[in-house]
Amino acid sequence: MKCDEIDYEIIGESMQMVEVELDPSEAVIAEAGAMNYMEDDIEFEARMGDGSNVDQGFMGKLFSAGKRMITGESLFMTHFTNRGNSKRRLTFAAPYPGSIIALDLATLGNEVICQKDSFLCAAMGTKVDIAFNKKLGSGFFGGEGFILERLVGDGMAFVHAGGTVVEKKLNGETLRLDTGCLVAMAGDIDYDIQMVKGFRSMFFGGEGLFLTTISGHGSVWIQSLPFSRLADRIIQHAPSVGGKRQGEGSVLGSIGGLIDGDR
Repeated sequence: MKCDEIDYEIIGESMQMVEVELDPSEAVIAEAGAMNYMEDDIEFEARMGDGSNVDQGFMGKLFSAGKRMITGESLFMTHFTNRGNSKRRLTFAAPYPGSIIALDLATLGNEVICQKDSFLCAAMGTKVDIAFNKKLGSGFFGGEGFILERLVGDGMAFVHAGGTVVEKKLNGETLRLDTGCLVAMAGDIDYDIQMVKGFRSMFFGGEGLFLTTISGHGSVWIQSLPFSRLADRIIQHAPSVGGKRQGEGSVLGSIGGLIDGDR
């Protein structure tokens, strides 16, 4: 199914929104609760499927929705359609401070793999699926887990990430980054993790025990502030309970901090 052609504008700096312009009868799909505001004549409906396969049937939609729940997304996806006779606009906002990435799937090989929970919205016809991380080490220590999201189509899709986002184009090079900082990748990209060399660097370097290694040919998007790191900082500075801050004093917490680079 060919995706709808939508125009858009990304608004803001540290807490961005994406404004989508729909022609009459055009539609966009979005994660439940992502809509910020919309103009008159736009109708919305919560559905199980993403609209990429009109002949999918009820059981196919139920299976698709079940796979989405595995990634941490909601069971339903919201479909917004312009029922008027002129152009109408609506906006979607990220759930935490960061950046919105506009992905033109047609120029990215019609497929992008991104971290779970990052999908925001996309043109009608885009398939939102899951991708399994086949490497055991990457699944446990890579910061993204075993399950990633796959966006397939030939239209515009939008994902959100924490902090500032930079796009790197690889042409056979290898890039190492902190676990959890990888947002999305497109092309022939190999994704793995490597243990930090040296005892002192491993335990006292502040970067954790592992680094994510990506190589190949294609594009990767890197975020400066993974949500897990932001959440850890908030927990560390949460109001004290019994004279001790939340999350402090735990042996397992200390080990976990060494693994992910937070201590």
